[in-house]
Amino acid sequence: MWNVDFMPLFRSTIGFDRMLDLLDQAVEPGYPPYNIEKTGEDSYRLTMALAGFKAEELAIVAEGVVLTVTGEKMPNGGDNFLYRGFSERSFKRSFQLAEHMKVLDAHLENGLLWINLKREVPEAMKSRTIGIATKTAVPLATAA
Repeated sequence: MWNVDFMPLFRSTIGFDRMLDLLDQAVEPGYPPYNIEKTGEDSYRLTMALAGFKAEELAIVAEGVVLTVTGEKMPNGGDNFLYRGFSERSFKRSFQLAEHMKVLDAHLENGLLWINLKREVPEAMKSRTIGIATKTAVPLATAA
């Protein structure tokens, strides 16, 4: 995988931070790996493979329309590995959420982090059908 450094662009541009961050995310390797699945009409599940991470090393923050999962790996000074195949690096992964997405809960088990989400559109913003009333011709009362 090739590595692209966008830092020179940050030095010569003003106000394009968001676009450059998106470019940086697009070319970064997919660590940690994740799945996004639709579990119902308005419900979704984000599953991340986080082998070796403990719950206290993870943070999940939903701010506006951005969901950020951060992992800070605690150093293990007493380990004497001859080969380390599991990546133990820290990470920060952000996901753009659609409007009205709500994070319901998160669960870590057997190296998998599940985050359940649901789209909850407020009643005032949901479409509704408006009935059309018709006024039938009412005969005018005649004076007797």
